[in-house]
Amino acid sequence: MFAPTYLDWNATTPLDPVVREAMLPWLDARYGNASSRHEYGRQARAAIDEARARVAAAVGAHPTEILFTSGGSEANNLFVKGAAAVMKPGVVAVSSIEHPCVREPARQLRRSGWTMREIAVDAEGRIDADDWRAALADRPRLVSVMAANNETGVLQDSAALAREARAAGAWFHTDAVQALGKIELDFRALGVNAMTLSAHKVGGPLGAGALVIDKRVELAPLIAGGGQERGLRSGTENVAAIVGFGVACERALSRRAFEATRLTVLRDRIEAAAPLWGARVFSAAASRLPNTTFFAIEGIDGETLVGKLDRAGFACASGSACSSANPEPSHVLLAMGVAPELARGAVRVSLGRDTTTDEVERFIVTFGRIVGELKNLAAMAA
Repeated sequence: MFAPTYLDWNATTPLDPVVREAMLPWLDARYGNASSRHEYGRQARAAIDEARARVAAAVGAHPTEILFTSGGSEANNLFVKGAAAVMKPGVVAVSSIEHPCVREPARQLRRSGWTMREIAVDAEGRIDADDWRAALADRPRLVSVMAANNETGVLQDSAALAREARAAGAWFHTDAVQALGKIELDFRALGVNAMTLSAHKVGGPLGAGALVIDKRVELAPLIAGGGQERGLRSGTENVAAIVGFGVACERALSRRAFEATRLTVLRDRIEAAAPLWGARVFSAAASRLPNTTFFAIEGIDGETLVGKLDRAGFACASGSACSSANPEPSHVLLAMGVAPELARGAVRVSLGRDTTTDEVERFIVTFGRIVGELKNLAAMAA
């Protein structure tokens, strides 16, 4: 089977073999319902408790602050909609570069009398200081700003933003799905009220995520039923996925520092070649995730580039995989003031634990060849 070199780790990651081994018993002989009182159920409950402790340890939280969900999208919705449901309508402020699973539930709150306020970013994708102050002057009840952007990799100063939002009387949430396992995350030190995590971004399984939630924050559940997860997320737990999530967090934490250094070198090697292609690297002056680079070449369509790269043996993305069906330019780049014509040419390369120096060097050569071919075709057609 044709298997291109995988350079799309921000979209999802291959399952870590150690995680797979930890999950296998819970897909076979250990099939108890964690709510059952017999031995099978007690084993399942103990496995969930152990996984909860592992996820908590990875982000400096207490196990009782971890609510397991089906993924990052559900966790984000649980905070935005769940917190809003126990408040009087007011202002919900989210950054203009948030993932759709934060922006869309915030927009839906408008049907219930809420006002959605988007917070602007600067040309590098960082929260704009003036607009941030203006947003807090609107006295928002809820604020959500992602820790690391899934397209550009830009990091926000979550601790400072959380401190200022709390001082303004708001609950502050951060989507840390892309940050987990790549940079240090400490729920307590950041001072956020809620944080979203996802297993499949760190070598864990699809279908498992978590909302880390300060116990002072009241939420209404999205899913009512048997009262699992402190009554905030009913439904029989996916024990295998939750076990895998816990092991994946532990594994990612153990190799984070080494991988951050290694991947920064590989990312910088790609970006050093960008001037040769005539590419603009977005957010190059901002603090970013060590594994992510996002760039575009004027006059060359990103979807075309990604398609040719795939056929040449490299799997990349033309922005966020979660919105790949949308032909519109990246909303992140548009929020940064990038012209739509250039934004349509964006290509994201995201690296991971299996990415090698040889793969990066071959990508650089192949990308340069494809760009040259496309430029020659454009010149002949002119």
